[in-house]
Amino acid sequence: MGDLRFARRLAAAVLALAGALTAIAAAPPAAAADGRTTIYAAASTTNAVTDIITAFTAETGIAVTPSFASASTLAKQIEQGAPAEVFLSANSQWADYLADRNLVVEGSRRDLVGNRVVLIAPADSPLTAVDIAPGLDLPALLTGSRLAVGDPEHVPVGQYAKAALEHLGLWQAAEPALARQNDVRSALALVERGEAALGIVYATDAAVSTGVKVVGTFPADSHPPVSYPVVLVKDTPAARELLAFLQGPAAREIFVRYGFTVN
Repeated sequence: MGDLRFARRLAAAVLALAGALTAIAAAPPAAAADGRTTIYAAASTTNAVTDIITAFTAETGIAVTPSFASASTLAKQIEQGAPAEVFLSANSQWADYLADRNLVVEGSRRDLVGNRVVLIAPADSPLTAVDIAPGLDLPALLTGSRLAVGDPEHVPVGQYAKAALEHLGLWQAAEPALARQNDVRSALALVERGEAALGIVYATDAAVSTGVKVVGTFPADSHPPVSYPVVLVKDTPAARELLAFLQGPAAREIFVRYGFTVN
């Protein structure tokens, strides 16, 4: 009887050991704590950054979790402790906001890409080309509808739009018609659905949509240059690899494909 019990215990131990070895073999290689990172990126970079993440992970094996929203929203989330490791803003203000609060890694900031600010209309709009210049009759173009734009109080595209409209002497006429949105993609969607006759977005947002068309481009000197600074929020090996990749040739090619200008 004792021999039978011993044999059963031995068999159970062997099975347990085999199961443990199988689990170890099936586990992914230990890319350990360095095998994952996060990026908080401006909504206008959604398509480009998604493709860049795919290329980065394929090359390095490092998984990246993105979060896309208005740069202002993301900066406030980071301030409140959100687990961002890399932050890509659509203007300098929100990168400065985090730097002023000592929430970024000193010396890691780079101006990554640029963009243009454009006036869009629904794809089926009778509007074709609009000369964006002082004296433009925006209310006549809107015909009682609204002008979709990121909220100028905090959304970068809205801040660029307000600066341009003020420079051109059009802000007073435009402000009552604004449909203020939480980010640029929400403004784009409003025009796509025909709920706004016009919208102000980045050229890259218009380029990824089949529901809108560009009817005018704001003069480059009518607003501050559209710049996308990227910065480390946490200094980890994986985050540094992602930051380097974002500045490399593969990422630059993707950014250019989506219409960004590369610094």
